[in-house]
Amino acid sequence: MTYSLLDVAPVAPDETPADALGRVVPLARAAERSGYRRVWYAEHHNMPQIASAATSVVIGHVAAHTERIRVGAGGVMLPNHSPLVIAEQFGTLAAFHPGRIDLGLGRAPGSDRNTARALRLTAEAADAFPEDVLELRAFLAGEPAVPGVRAFPGHGSNVPLYILGSSLFGANLAAALGLPYAFASHFAPAAMDTAAETYRATYRPSAQHPEPHLIISANLVAAESEAEAERQYRAALRFRARALLVGARDLTDAQLDQVLDSPAGEQIRAMAVHTAVGTPDRVHAQLAALAERTGADELMLAPAATDHHDRVRAVELVTAPARV
Repeated sequence: MTYSLLDVAPVAPDETPADALGRVVPLARAAERSGYRRVWYAEHHNMPQIASAATSVVIGHVAAHTERIRVGAGGVMLPNHSPLVIAEQFGTLAAFHPGRIDLGLGRAPGSDRNTARALRLTAEAADAFPEDVLELRAFLAGEPAVPGVRAFPGHGSNVPLYILGSSLFGANLAAALGLPYAFASHFAPAAMDTAAETYRATYRPSAQHPEPHLIISANLVAAESEAEAERQYRAALRFRARALLVGARDLTDAQLDQVLDSPAGEQIRAMAVHTAVGTPDRVHAQLAALAERTGADELMLAPAATDHHDRVRAVELVTAPARV
């Protein structure tokens, strides 16, 4: 089993985005030391608790301050961009860091309606996602995509593409295109089993990927003791509740716990159902069960603790299994 890392540069209520971005390199270095295969950063907009909006900029910074670990997007929300611009950006990253750049692609705009307007999105942008993926792949492969237009840098770079999703749409598209597929079960677990089964059952081999490659994401909370891990997990649930529930930002911890334990908090708990919590041995066992259940080739772990040092320590504790 391969472990990888997902980071959104979380911003605590009393912090600035600069504080959060200052922590991405130490966490990536911890993953590199622990044998993780890759670290990905996710594109979100108009979310004060997430600092990874300028995904390609974060990737370049982290790649420049690490040595071996692959660095990429998990993902770029392609409806927000033209395929040509993304080919140029990631072609540039690949030129700086050969063999280390990944490009995961999502269909959701990663924003609300007003933010979509600010991004100059049209209502049809998401509908063009399959065609945009093909166009982007052609630009990166150095093949004709738009008459008379080539991506420089990017032309012929063949930056690896991954389809991200939380529904059957992404699973079907990845299978049809012969691309690796990453399912976002760390926050949208409902369709995980069906999507994993659909992807493998309908996969069409491609020249680059003769076999399917399934990545399943999970939250990670690990500590030296079960009690400490449970404390961190509860704090992580409160962080989500403050970010997602209307009026929850000003509630005390005790009040939030009451909400989380009530029917109103059921959605927050359900979103985090795929969280490996506990000491390293217990976490490894939970992750192994998740991999067996889904047939995953790789698990992408999202450290969920609210404290940076706890996130780093979780990655240090849960080292990747040695590859034979």
